[in-house]
Amino acid sequence: MPASEKPETVLIQGRRLRLTNLGKVLYPETGTTKAEVLAYLTEIAPVMLPHCAGRPATRKRWPDGVGTAGQPGEVFFIKNLEPSAPEWVVRADVGHSSGAKSYPLVDDVATLVWLGQVAALEVHVPQWTFRSDGEARNPDRLVLDLDPGPGTGLAECAEVARLARGLLRGMGLDPVPVTSGSKGIHLYAALDGSNTSDQINTVAHELARAMEADHKDLVVSDMKKELRRGKVLVDWSQNNGNKTTIAPYSLRGRPHPTVAAPRTWEELDDPDLRHLAYPEVLELVRRRGDPLAALLGAYEVPYTDPGERAADAPALASAGGETPAPARSRGETPAPARSRGETSGPPRDLTNAVAVRRRLDRLATYRAMRDPAKTPEPVPDEVLDDYSEAAQTFVIQEHHASRLHWDFRLAHRGVLVSWALPKGVPTDPGRNNLAVQTEDHPMEYGTFAGTIPKGEYGGGEVAIWDSGTFELRKWHEGREVIVVLHGREGGGLETQGPGRTTQVALIHTGGRGGQEPNQWLIHLMDPARAGERRTRRAAGARPSTVAAGTSAEPEPARAPGPRPSRRGASTAAAPGRSPGGATTTAAAAPEGRPDEQPAAPEGRPDAQPTAPARAPGERPPAPMLATPGTAHDLSGEHEWALEMKWDGVRAVVEVDAGTVRLVSRNGNDVTRQYPELGDVAATLRAHSAVLDGEIVALDARGRPSFGVLQKRFGLGDDRQVARLAAANPVRLMLFDVLEVDGESVVRLPYDERRALLHELVDPERHRLAEIPAVFDGDVDAAMAASRAWGLEGVMAKRRDSRYTPGRRSRAWVKIKHTLAQEVVVIGWRPGQGSRAGAVGSLLLAVPDGPGGRLRYVGRVGTGFTLKEAEQWQRDLARDERPDPPAPDVPRADARDAHWVTPSRVAEVELSEWTTDGRLRHPRWRGWRPDKAPSDVVREVPG
Repeated sequence: MPASEKPETVLIQGRRLRLTNLGKVLYPETGTTKAEVLAYLTEIAPVMLPHCAGRPATRKRWPDGVGTAGQPGEVFFIKNLEPSAPEWVVRADVGHSSGAKSYPLVDDVATLVWLGQVAALEVHVPQWTFRSDGEARNPDRLVLDLDPGPGTGLAECAEVARLARGLLRGMGLDPVPVTSGSKGIHLYAALDGSNTSDQINTVAHELARAMEADHKDLVVSDMKKELRRGKVLVDWSQNNGNKTTIAPYSLRGRPHPTVAAPRTWEELDDPDLRHLAYPEVLELVRRRGDPLAALLGAYEVPYTDPGERAADAPALASAGGETPAPARSRGETPAPARSRGETSGPPRDLTNAVAVRRRLDRLATYRAMRDPAKTPEPVPDEVLDDYSEAAQTFVIQEHHASRLHWDFRLAHRGVLVSWALPKGVPTDPGRNNLAVQTEDHPMEYGTFAGTIPKGEYGGGEVAIWDSGTFELRKWHEGREVIVVLHGREGGGLETQGPGRTTQVALIHTGGRGGQEPNQWLIHLMDPARAGERRTRRAAGARPSTVAAGTSAEPEPARAPGPRPSRRGASTAAAPGRSPGGATTTAAAAPEGRPDEQPAAPEGRPDAQPTAPARAPGERPPAPMLATPGTAHDLSGEHEWALEMKWDGVRAVVEVDAGTVRLVSRNGNDVTRQYPELGDVAATLRAHSAVLDGEIVALDARGRPSFGVLQKRFGLGDDRQVARLAAANPVRLMLFDVLEVDGESVVRLPYDERRALLHELVDPERHRLAEIPAVFDGDVDAAMAASRAWGLEGVMAKRRDSRYTPGRRSRAWVKIKHTLAQEVVVIGWRPGQGSRAGAVGSLLLAVPDGPGGRLRYVGRVGTGFTLKEAEQWQRDLARDERPDPPAPDVPRADARDAHWVTPSRVAEVELSEWTTDGRLRHPRWRGWRPDKAPSDVVREVPG
């Protein structure tokens, strides 16, 4: 890979990835560059991926390099997936006390290269994997971490490894050593997945205690530092389901680029045993393959000395839960210690504790439902992992069982993940079909056609309707899958379906009330738009030196004009390449509707991608506003980017020399309300910037909640603000950039500003900052995903539109699931009965067009508490006036009304607008102190 500073976009097995700073030195003591790291990851992928795939990966990142022994570089430990991650990174959710978080699964070469691109040098994974429905399996491997204490080193770890090997083999396990690349040695042994993490952890703990009892002068099982001098800690705790271990073949963030390297037992006997750097690991793998591959195949290892086996040893289930194997009591006499060189047999309380005959069987459910003696369906002995591009295959089978349906199967981690489609693949993007997830099938099923005998599971005729390859756009285990299918000539997709090349999204719905976990929907994405994206991605592809089987295209040049001063860019206009591959420049919009004009054509002499800088002390620009609408308002002649709509409050974020200022949509400084965001300047790779975003609060389920955010409005007590910030901190969703280092970039097109935002902001440097990803699909799929995730709707933004501060634009369209309406409060009516002495209902109005007079739209009396209503009566009494601000209030509503100055804005939900312009069934959502009456417009049903 060339050590170039020029960004480039590469295609790796159909995945598009932008690479930058390839010449950057990540290991200063050896001069190892990012390009060399990416080359290593690409070459090691075939042996590394099988040990990572399907496991949630936590990462350690060194964005500025690992530094030296004397001056280590800054490191970030990352758990959940960065919002800036490519959409095609396979992901799955892990539950946390604060809610579920998405983790990347390192399932393909492109994901490994992406990790290298963001300098995530260390990859840590647990000992368990995800099922294709997003649920966690039991562990498929046991690990012991042999960690040398002061006064010991790798030689002592190797000695303990040999002792542990004897014990593990006596339990039917055949361990493989891995020199960790840091200090010690890891031992891995395959399990069959029949026991829980807690059970495996208990067995590992007992094993460590037994080794300590037999070799007190060498082994310790207690992690207290004062006990570890001169001994090797056998760390058993990494089998805990919440713990992770450095992945085999992962680089380490040490001064030298060492690797967690699987070794042979003969290599462990080398008196000069040491940790290996990545070039040595590559050479070893070329010469003798992967020693850890033994964990991936079927095997059986009997212990060589049956005389030492105990016939009545407890089962693992007992050791892990109900009747754990007893530890030695304090007064008990331990077994005689063996000498260091003596091979120990298995401890009597652990013998036969794990009975392993093969690795975890991902086809266990499939096998249990079929008798190979009665059905012609393939029932193979093994699952063969394939991480090559050829593994991206699909098949759709027409299945005449008790009911006709179509079986849709996608290759994923060595199996065919399967859904039954009662109505087949949809042919209309406006209509979604039911998809029911079934058991994973073997890869051999991709060519199966024939008759399943009556009385057997799925009995009936099976024919191949279509088959071929697919391009992966997104795979979120148990939640969402987006693929582009390339069917065979004359296949069902071409002759009976939506087309030979078809893009579909599978979205998990969970059925009614989430009680049907296998219920999904399949959605046909806009084929014309998908075709345009494929054409753009293929344009200009050329060979690359990243790795065999990859290709690259030149990185689109950013539109010319003043750039951040650190880049030293010119202000002269020059042609560049748009993200779509067409040559353009950004320009000031022509006369008319500047918010809807595309970038200027190539060569236009007056093209100006930036606007004049603000004067010192001048307010930051007001945020650009969206127009309410529906999917029908998205013009087919333009490209639209789709973002999720967050149920929060808008914020312009002004960062200058480390100081952060948050400004609401109506120009108020709200920095004090959100102290937890006071240090988001740490995310910025510039001296100053003005960013656009939304402040969001999450509920107990981890979903945005405007009601929760309401608690943060209007607080005057800093102690109360700090208490709420600590109890439920808000999130800052950043989606646009307005200025960089004093230069305005509002005239750049949307795509250019988004790319610049990703360059400027590293959200991993702050736990509460995110750059939400753009949805890779059409608006119907985006709305379906938004609804499934419990979000408010979708924001559609024209890719060629510039940013128009403070203006409402048809270039941004907000599409909501349920209708919400901002309103101006013009009065209130007293409550009756239990609400006596409080507000009973609020009288509401909406301006009749921009700058128009207020029109009465109804009243709201539900959705708020008595305590709130009592406080409102006191607050509103201070702004009373004698006459109604709107002229058309019906006599029945005005009978006992108290009128107030129309200065307060609120938000309500409603079922619809009536024909006479009233709100039907309005329900209170909350006050909107971030908005002024002039901001209010009538919403359009979504």
